[in-house]
Amino acid sequence: MPLDAQTRALLDQVAAAGGPPMYEMPVPEARAALKSITLAVDAPGTKVRELADRTIPGRGGDIPVRIYWPVVADSATEPLSLLLLIHGGGFALGDLDTHDNVARYYCHHAETIVISVDYRLAPENKFPAAVEDCYDALCWAHRNAPDLGADAGRIAVTGDSAGGNLGAVVCQLARERQGPRIAYQALVYPVVTMDLDAVYASRTEMGTGEYFLGMQDMKWFNNLYLNSPDDVSNPLASPILAGNLAGLPPALIVTASHDPLCDEGADYARRLRAAGVDVEYRCFDGTIHGFMSFSGVLDAGKKGLELVAGCIRSALKNST
Repeated sequence: MPLDAQTRALLDQVAAAGGPPMYEMPVPEARAALKSITLAVDAPGTKVRELADRTIPGRGGDIPVRIYWPVVADSATEPLSLLLLIHGGGFALGDLDTHDNVARYYCHHAETIVISVDYRLAPENKFPAAVEDCYDALCWAHRNAPDLGADAGRIAVTGDSAGGNLGAVVCQLARERQGPRIAYQALVYPVVTMDLDAVYASRTEMGTGEYFLGMQDMKWFNNLYLNSPDDVSNPLASPILAGNLAGLPPALIVTASHDPLCDEGADYARRLRAAGVDVEYRCFDGTIHGFMSFSGVLDAGKKGLELVAGCIRSALKNST
């Protein structure tokens, strides 16, 4: 399956802009570069009823969050569902702004309150700081759901790339710690193992660096995030290594055919299904890692956002 024309044009545009690969940049420059690319090719933000930037308590200090409330019918009186959004960016890049339009889209189209989490980034904060922040944000959301106008029994988690990793880990932690209950998880092109030696064909075929994310980038992110090579075997870093996947929330897993992470996402979906978890798996052909953040220029990105929002809305509407 070749790249679709829109994705090819986007990659050509990025290549024509020049500049060093991300893994050769200083971290502050890489953060600025990712934000610039994302904001340039993201779709315009969707209208929401209300937005608030807050800080919430966490074991590692205050955690910035951005909370979005959807526009709802005047006659609506029932509490809304709640979605915890965990941004991607290799555990070192990304922030509330890079995923603002994604959060707005989910808020409007899934008709849910969205809490976007600005977890501590590497290398300033190594593993498991991001895990702690995301789990603490989940607990805060559950405790404070009534004050937000939300139903604490209808909470979903979503994340893309590194955020998909953290979303998967948060779901496993919530099960192990017996709460808070998560009704649904939507993992978008997640990295589910930090082991760079893990054998997946997509890593070999699509990890050359010509498809936006390459294995050199992944090695760089690993070095920024992890304390030592031993961390790769910790399920809090590599959730696919968890010994037991039974009892996890129903899941949607989205991948892209030209993404080095494609096959491990499919593998995680298979393992969840084998453990008795209800899983929907969808691979978008002809496009690349990060395609849903490029929805301003990629039809695949628009369709991906529509799929995720629809699945979250349906799952939370039917959750009890």
